[in-house]
Formats: sequence, structure tokens, C-alpha cells
Amino acid sequence: MAQRFNNRGPQRRPVQEDLHLINDKIRVRELRLVGDNVEPGIFPIDKARQLATEQELDLVVISDKAEPFIARILDYKKFLYEQKKKQKELKAKQVKVVVKEIRFGPQTDDHDYEFKKKHAEKFLEEGSKLKTYVFFKGRSIIFKDQGEILLLKLAQELEHVGKVDQLPKLEGKRMIMMMSPKKPAK
Repeated sequence: MAQRFNNRGPQRRPVQEDLHLINDKIRVRELRLVGDNVEPGIFPIDKARQLATEQELDLVVISDKAEPFIARILDYKKFLYEQKKKQKELKAKQVKVVVKEIRFGPQTDDHDYEFKKKHAEKFLEEGSKLKTYVFFKGRSIIFKDQGEILLLKLAQELEHVGKVDQLPKLEGKRMIMMMSPKKPAK
């Protein structure tokens, strides 16, 4: 057993085997055995352990929610490897959503607006979601209608590359609009 020491005394490092009940750690009278190398059925725990020993494999509980527990006779290290490999594949297939932000003021002039619009278009073409907002400082909150017009104008000009997920909505001193790309990036 690997021991680790810190200022609270020795601690046992979690071992991979703690994830499943295997071999002698199974404390039930009978199991339902399933798998390729055994005839499916309900067996007493001693008989199931004997079958696993004869095949030089491990007895592993697959589901402890069922009554009786469901177990398999297999090579435990290989089983863990396969599980880790499956999890890695699932993680690789996940789509990572990137959210880019663009900030405007309520009285953003035309040049700044065009500059930021080009960036927004580039972000949407890359496949990123876009969060655009107008930030109102101090008393500029009185221009919230101008901020809304600005965001709606941006949405209209970018409708060829993206669609609006959330229309402009005032949250505190920010008016926020969310957009997502029309087609995913290559």
C-alpha cells in the first residue's frame, strides 16, 4: 500500500481497485454472472470465485444496483484500460464551445463599430459563440435605447454568418446579446 504523509498523519492513496468490488472484496451470498467465458446465471459467491480462479481471471461486480449484484469474470487491469480508453474517446468527441466577447459603448462611433463588427464576423466564422454587450457608465444608462439599436443593427448585419440566441436584454449596467454561428467551423 502506498502511504502518503502530511501534517494530518498518514493517508491511504486511493487505489484503482476501489472503483469496483473485485474478488475477495465482494461480500454477498450470490451473484448473477454474465459474460463470454461463463454460462449466465445466479451462482453462490464461492462457486463464482472458483470459476474466476480456474480461468486465472478476476471476479468483478459490474452493477451493485441490481439484486443480486451483476458480476463478470475478466482481466481487471485490461477492463480498467478499456474503460479509460472509452472515456478518452468520449472526451475527444465532445465539442468545446468557445465564447468570444465584444464590448461597445452606447455612443460608439462608426469606425469603432465597423472594426468590432469585422472581429465579430471573424469569430462567428471560426465557429465561436459571440457575446456582445453595451456597457453603460454612470449616467449613460439614459441612452439604453441607443445601445439596443446598436446591438440589433449588429445582429442584422451579421445574420449571414450567425443567428441571435438571445435578443438584447439589460442586466445591471450591461445590455447583452448572444449570437451563435449558423454553421459549425471546419
